Amino acid sequence: MTESTSIPIGGRAAGCPFAPVAELYDAQKDEELHRVTVPSPMLGAFDAVVVTRYEDVKSVLADDQLRMGGSMPYQAGNLLSYDGPEHTRLRRMLTGSFTAKRARELRPQIEGAVASALDALTEAGPGADLVQVFCTPIPTLVICELLGVPYGDREDFQRRTAVALDFNTSREVQMQKAAEMEAYMAGLVARHREDPGENVLGRVVRDFGDQLTDSELAGIGNMLLIAGHETIASTLSASIALLLQHPDQLAVVRDDPSVTEGAVEELLRYCAPAAILPRQASGNICVRDQEIKEGERVMASVLAANRDPGTSDQGLDRLDVRRPAQRHLTFGFGPHQCLGQQLARMELRVALPALFTKFPTLRSAVPDDELDYRTNALVFGVNSLPVTW
Repeated sequence: MTESTSIPIGGRAAGCPFAPVAELYDAQKDEELHRVTVPSPMLGAFDAVVVTRYEDVKSVLADDQLRMGGSMPYQAGNLLSYDGPEHTRLRRMLTGSFTAKRARELRPQIEGAVASALDALTEAGPGADLVQVFCTPIPTLVICELLGVPYGDREDFQRRTAVALDFNTSREVQMQKAAEMEAYMAGLVARHREDPGENVLGRVVRDFGDQLTDSELAGIGNMLLIAGHETIASTLSASIALLLQHPDQLAVVRDDPSVTEGAVEELLRYCAPAAILPRQASGNICVRDQEIKEGERVMASVLAANRDPGTSDQGLDRLDVRRPAQRHLTFGFGPHQCLGQQLARMELRVALPALFTKFPTLRSAVPDDELDYRTNALVFGVNSLPVTW
């Protein structure tokens, strides 16, 4: 196994944040796996084995001995803190609310949120920040209604979420914000204990409340709230920024409804909002006949794996919304595969064509090299996206 220098935890190229850093491409070509030093203000710098090839990442994410729990701070009820039977038990309580069928049923609600955001963008006028006016309100409104979280509380939980997902935030601040989020959700859980609403949290309380502690319910609620608004908002902002830089591809998404589903998969593959997925070995394992020892951390690079030329002859460093759907690992793989992936897909399928149809001359109001990308966070996106038309 090859020793290597430090690799930025997001692994994105400085001049082209949609692309992996050169070190990840180099590691992908090397037959030897690389051990790297990962800088992390939250956990402290740590050593890890970085895995970059598609098949290797897929294998790592499916391996029962590579655990998600233990690779990051524990939070009761958060599925990312659990593995094995306990993870399966908690996940089964939620899967019925996040199926493809349920996402289709939610389409009218999503269309309503998109229409409202388009009206707000029209009112704001040229120069508006698309992240604030369009990308963030849509998933926030949808997940608030889905969970039974008051939409009026959005500014507070969005601010706490931004801190929680920032790699540069200290562990002390992270723990403080986690405590604030738990206290907030605990209040909602208490209200649902008394009077379960017709929403996801209410259903979980009605069906499984006697099997869950209040802390577990609060953890479930916060996990779904954070994932349901922040990750989709970030993916939407990154996708729009990318398409604005490729007007030929944008025109296809705008004008050809038949490509919508494939275009969304291409954008998910290319943007890879969760660039890395961490794991920790609970026993000695082998990847490509190379040993990873018990206790070692593993960083699976989704960003690099999604562009692995070994999986395709399609030129995967090039964005092509018409290309045949390519395999990607943006939603992970194995037992921790993203619970809300069908909801995310549906929101992107509705929001992107609607935006470009409503504003056919939409363009960035600032030069591409001045866009403020979020590269030091668990989820990649754009901090601000001023647009005009």
